[in-house]
Amino acid sequence: MPVKTAKSKAKTAKLVPLGDRILVKQVKQDEVRASGLVIPDTAREKPQMGEALAVGPGRLDDNGKRLPMDVKVGDRVLYAKYTGQEVPSGVLGSEDEEFLILRESDILAKLG
Repeated sequence: MPVKTAKSKAKTAKLVPLGDRILVKQVKQDEVRASGLVIPDTAREKPQMGEALAVGPGRLDDNGKRLPMDVKVGDRVLYAKYTGQEVPSGVLGSEDEEFLILRESDILAKLG
């Protein structure tokens, strides 16, 4: 009789934004500038650019009608500096990358 072994699978969660929320993967700032100046972790500013990984269905207006979102999955976006909710590290299966959940109103622009 064959012995069954349990295979360990990497724990990955699927995060689905609700309403007018957007899941954004933050773009890290370069550690070394073009001039060769190295920026330490303590001096780096919080990133303000990212890529939309998941987009909610849109918010409801006063009549219950769903309003479409302007941001689509894959869009590169510029967002306000101190907004959004950080996603705890490891929730999406990656310890090295940083993710935010933002409202659509926190998005300042799409980068072309």
